Amino acid sequence: MQYSATAPSVHSPGQQPWPRHLWASIIPALAILTLLLNGYHPLAEDGGLYVAGVQYTLNPTLFPHYTIFVTEHLRFSVFAPTLAFLVHLTHLPLAWILLLTNLFSLWLTFFAAHKILQRTIANPIAQLAGLFLLAAFWSIPIAGTSLLLMDPYVTGRSLSTPLSLLAVAFALEVPPTSDNSVFSTEARRSGETRSSPRQRHVLLPHSDIRPLLYAASCLIVAAAFHPLMAAYAFGLVLVLRLTYLRQRHLAWAILAASALILAAVLQHLAPTESPAIVAAEASRYYWFLSQWQWFELLGILGPIAVLYALLRRFRARSTTFDIAAATLCRANIAIGCIATLVVLLFAHESSRAHLVARMQPLRVFLLLYVVMTLLLGAVLTQLALEARARSRSTTTRAALASAPILILLALSATMFYVQRQTFPASEHLELPWLAHSNPNPWVQAFLWARNNTPPDALFALDTKYVNEDGEDAQTFRPTALRSAVPDFSKDGGEAAITPQLADQWLQGENAQRNLSSEPDTTRYALLHPLGVTWLVLHANANTAFPCPYNNGTIKVCRLAP
Repeated sequence: MQYSATAPSVHSPGQQPWPRHLWASIIPALAILTLLLNGYHPLAEDGGLYVAGVQYTLNPTLFPHYTIFVTEHLRFSVFAPTLAFLVHLTHLPLAWILLLTNLFSLWLTFFAAHKILQRTIANPIAQLAGLFLLAAFWSIPIAGTSLLLMDPYVTGRSLSTPLSLLAVAFALEVPPTSDNSVFSTEARRSGETRSSPRQRHVLLPHSDIRPLLYAASCLIVAAAFHPLMAAYAFGLVLVLRLTYLRQRHLAWAILAASALILAAVLQHLAPTESPAIVAAEASRYYWFLSQWQWFELLGILGPIAVLYALLRRFRARSTTFDIAAATLCRANIAIGCIATLVVLLFAHESSRAHLVARMQPLRVFLLLYVVMTLLLGAVLTQLALEARARSRSTTTRAALASAPILILLALSATMFYVQRQTFPASEHLELPWLAHSNPNPWVQAFLWARNNTPPDALFALDTKYVNEDGEDAQTFRPTALRSAVPDFSKDGGEAAITPQLADQWLQGENAQRNLSSEPDTTRYALLHPLGVTWLVLHANANTAFPCPYNNGTIKVCRLAP
């Protein structure tokens, strides 16, 4: 008998799947809605780091000073070469390629998320609610990991995340029913057999390994864009497949022990770190749980608790969808607990080396958050629909029908407000045709530097300039197309991940600390030996250096004796 390799096809009355052409319209609409809701800031935060790499790939004469801080991450990702290739192929400006890539990543994420929901949730209305909640939560922080669910800019994660979700969807394909399978256990509980009509639509033959091959292919491509995030996606897929086993607790125990042994070996073999490396690592507070705020710690415990509550609901039901959803919940809870245990045992500031902390195991919570969001939105909508079906009151039925919509609208409005407060001085959508009319005074100063300073100029800015009020985390290099001395906030991350950069980073970080408040003699003594030729200072900074640009917030000055 030939069995289907697709999602379960059994639906209760009123839960018939929507046609493909309908979803083909809904998913792009959700992508555009998410862009409008959460904004677009292509050169902010890590987006600026990745874009500078693309700019350098297109024009290697850029950034002649401290070039390694632009090129180091290029060794590990095909992101920059891919976007540079698209620029050459299409002859479109890079700004347009970034926007189109962002839209594609939005579409691909919702496409992958829908594939997961198709395998775990029967009701298409509930599936849609799960996708809408994902859109509303698009920019929610992932506990204290310094990650967002998805970024309002384009990075390697923008493509590795949806590819990882596709791998999870393929890994959710129901395995062959056998005495060793969780599905056979659940089938026995519900009185089903292999020949039952409900089961025969979802079983896979032993020879059909296509879903796992598809999952592996997705992970390989994801690794090409972001190796670390793909590695944790592989961990989730592995735990998910192990969770199908009836002896899953033993499999989890073996996997957890293996992870702990590997972490212990890596920590033991790691060389003792220099003071510069330790300083770079200390700048990444989110590597260490002891430095998290209490509400950030809740960001770990809360999703696991939510997934456990969802698991209890799915376990109480016996459809193939609920069994798959329960398996997915178990896998996420298991890998979340394993990652947390590794960090608790091996990621300490006081350690001789911080190799395990550098690998940031808690980044696996990114996928856990996505799964939690999808299932939570779907289940809450299912509960409202079930209560509506039981109610005889017209008013109650109307209230239950509108409740999910009102909640989603309220959450969307809240997240929109948060995004506007996060980028208050910038356009909500920094679209290509608005690039030169950005109201942000910092961006205006960077653009002036781009148009009025020589290409080999080297700039110094306050080491934490991206954290200044009103700066909106806009990065200097990709905006000004000029070299800059390494800073604390962004280049510190590069130095923490790549210890070979730590000495250069620490020298630059020390030279630029409190740059606007230092006297000219100190500025010159610290910056001239580094080859700095231009400064970006606060408009009210005291200086005798010539400052040909001043917009009332920021001024650009020439470093002169």
